[in-house]
Amino acid sequence: MHFPRIVRLDDSDSRVYENLAIPGEWAVPGSFVFQDVDLDSLSGKRLQAFRHGFLGTGSFGWSTLVMVDSISDEEHQAVIKGLVSRLMQQSPAPNWKVALATAQEEVDFAASICNHEIHTLLALERNIEAESFVENFRVVRRPNTIEHSTVILWTAEDDPA
Repeated sequence: MHFPRIVRLDDSDSRVYENLAIPGEWAVPGSFVFQDVDLDSLSGKRLQAFRHGFLGTGSFGWSTLVMVDSISDEEHQAVIKGLVSRLMQQSPAPNWKVALATAQEEVDFAASICNHEIHTLLALERNIEAESFVENFRVVRRPNTIEHSTVILWTAEDDPA
């Protein structure tokens, strides 16, 4: 299975994000982190994390780029377990079952964006359009060749509140 892995090509992320992801750790897009956040109140480095960040699953830090890589079944399960643990500690997940469902959905989505060759770099731009989270993924295959795709992640109708 292919999965996103944090990659850092230079030190620019250290100027962009408060919390840095660790190069080599597994990543997810991380939109769930912003689901209950007043997005109008975001500014500075938190706004940059919303707009362009992939979430490192171990550090819960941010990175602008990820690389498609192979993940073993054991590592895949460890990513899910780690996200469940973080969701139980740092978010309003009401119980383990909800945290597991959220983590599984995020991990499945992360794998779904990696239907590219190993070592392909991915970048994202996250926005709100018509009360929905929209992520545009930029896939860099070789110099001067870029492919774009758009995914609607969350809509106002999905909000249980």
